[in-house]
Amino acid sequence: MKYLELTVGAVLVYNFVLSRFLGICPFLGVSKRLSTAMGMSGAVIFVMTIASFITSLVYRYLLRFDIDGRTVDLGFLQVLLFILIIAGLVQLIEIMLQKLSPMLYQALGIYLPLITTNCAVLGAATINANNNYTVLEATIFGFCSGIGFALALLLFSSLRERLELAAPPQAFQGTPIALVTAGILAMAFVGFSGLC
Repeated sequence: MKYLELTVGAVLVYNFVLSRFLGICPFLGVSKRLSTAMGMSGAVIFVMTIASFITSLVYRYLLRFDIDGRTVDLGFLQVLLFILIIAGLVQLIEIMLQKLSPMLYQALGIYLPLITTNCAVLGAATINANNNYTVLEATIFGFCSGIGFALALLLFSSLRERLELAAPPQAFQGTPIALVTAGILAMAFVGFSGLC
């Protein structure tokens, strides 16, 4: 039951983009085309899952440990280490994709390095640590948070493609109509708040 609550909460109730308002920059920047949104979604799901797993291991086994019966807490290094881990992980994935799948590497283009600065990935790692999730719970939370990010991004990019066919008033064309649409989409996700 706990894993179901963790899953539903991460995807729908506490969606990173539409509830926690983390990762707004790539959400607005990559959502003009569904194809680029799909590539970014896949990369974010992968990175968020692996980063949650690794940062959870680091937090549980390297930042808190016992020496001669005394607990040493290096929690103040948490954000710094998490940023370094995420940046290193994205670089590793970028190198691997460049060697193993050049076509996928070309398709993702600039979006892969942008994941390093996506605060949703760091947010997931920090939430895992703050809630003291186990490694399995942190990994599930990271994966489901990535799914939630992807859901919001794909819904929004689909709506933005449809809006290109519409004729809104001139004051709403471009970014204003995108922001209004994002706000309405966020309000729709508030309906899920009673699930957890």
